[in-house]
Amino acid sequence: MLAKVRGRAAYAVIVLLLLLVMLAPFEWFLARYTTLMIFIGLNTMLTVGLCLLMGYTGQVSLGHAAFFGIGAYFSAILSKTYDVNPWLAMGIGAAATGAFAYVISYPIFRLRGNYLAMATLGLGLIIYILFRELGDYTGGPDGMYGIPYLSAGGFVFDTPFKRYFLVWGLCLAMLLISQNIVRSRSGRALRAIHGSEAAAESVGINSAQFKMKIFVLSAVYASLAGSLFVHHLRFVGPQPFGFLASVMVVVMAVVGGLASVWGAIFGAAAIRILSDKVLLEFGELDLIVYGLILMVVMIFLPQGLFVGLKEGYARLRLRYVRREAEP
Repeated sequence: MLAKVRGRAAYAVIVLLLLLVMLAPFEWFLARYTTLMIFIGLNTMLTVGLCLLMGYTGQVSLGHAAFFGIGAYFSAILSKTYDVNPWLAMGIGAAATGAFAYVISYPIFRLRGNYLAMATLGLGLIIYILFRELGDYTGGPDGMYGIPYLSAGGFVFDTPFKRYFLVWGLCLAMLLISQNIVRSRSGRALRAIHGSEAAAESVGINSAQFKMKIFVLSAVYASLAGSLFVHHLRFVGPQPFGFLASVMVVVMAVVGGLASVWGAIFGAAAIRILSDKVLLEFGELDLIVYGLILMVVMIFLPQGLFVGLKEGYARLRLRYVRREAEP
């Protein structure tokens, strides 16, 4: 009975979440937070890819903002400098990011544990430095302005309201794809690899191939988010793709729940709201705050916000059912 109640609780939380997402940008509801919700959607795309990589496959990445930046700069440079259609630029950026992730996955995944974390951290720092130093292409520290809006035929995504539904439409598609992966045979293989690579290999699972595929998929998610990011702001600079950005994505994944696809929304929303509304007053101390958040969540809510909310609703529902069943 408890399992059934938990299942219903999960569906109830997801339905309420989808209703909130659909209604948020309308004037009579939460229109003043439309821009904030767009950034939450973009961060959710980043976070769900990292959840697949870290929560289900058990592979640490501390440089995921690099893929976010590669997609952003590909879209910006191709669409502004070379007048490539922005949708095509986005596709080229995603393909290039995926190919780059595929190539580097072979040497990176020869490492384990702390060595893997340091390798991904180093990768992120190298890419960030390239964004700053290749000024002839990237605009250097000052960045690039005047990136065109996305458009479809004569319909231009030139208002936050329009871009909101574009971002969240793609975001929800990523969440559904990820949920299907988790529930498939591939998802069971990923969880087996997380539990023990040696045991997974012993039953015929090619752990190297699965890790590479999820790494590439998470990189493509990040690249698409980066492309939408620059076509929303119409500006790109290196600052959003540094070490702090990678740390924020990890914190979002942990807060939402590493082994929870839908938890990515909760983690992205909680940290984005905290970052925009609270942490601006802390200045350079925000890294310390993120560290404290990680500690508190891992100690008191290790499964993340989504699972915590689901379990809380399930307990309340079960208590109500038992009370109704009493004579």
